[in-house]
Amino acid sequence: MDGNGRTGRIINILYLVKEELLDTPVLYLSRYINQNKADYYNMLQAVRDKDEWEAWILFMLDGVLKTSYQTIQLIKDIRQLMQVHKEKLRNELPKLYSQDLLNHLFNHPYTKPAFLGEELKITRPTVTRYLGELTRVGILSMHKIGKHNLYINDDLFNLLHNVGAKTIKESLPEEK
Repeated sequence: MDGNGRTGRIINILYLVKEELLDTPVLYLSRYINQNKADYYNMLQAVRDKDEWEAWILFMLDGVLKTSYQTIQLIKDIRQLMQVHKEKLRNELPKLYSQDLLNHLFNHPYTKPAFLGEELKITRPTVTRYLGELTRVGILSMHKIGKHNLYINDDLFNLLHNVGAKTIKESLPEEK
């Protein structure tokens, strides 16, 4: 409730990066902990009351392992989706296609005309044309928010959202 758990999890991930056990802080342990909240709190309390560290450490290592598998799968899914969008851009909008545009669409689940123009160094009329074409072919969808238009990469957004809806167990590779 006070944020100490989140802070501790962030410190854990940053420690793994510092020790060069993780290149980028991409593990999201909070999902694992939330899905196993009762066990987490029981083991944490056992550490406080009985100095029982082993079960808690094994629990956390299990979380790192399972979250790692889930993250690897997410990265594969994003790469596959990026390839699908790349082919769609090349086939349906060959004059618009660029690796920079594709990267922009996958670095951000949503964009605004100003963001796209600034990142690609293109003029407002060109941005407007790009966003219109990307919307027309279904790569982006446009949403009016107040006076502004927001463009969402729905496929990427849905992929990221569905990962959040999966349990860690559903993301594990099949046992052989």
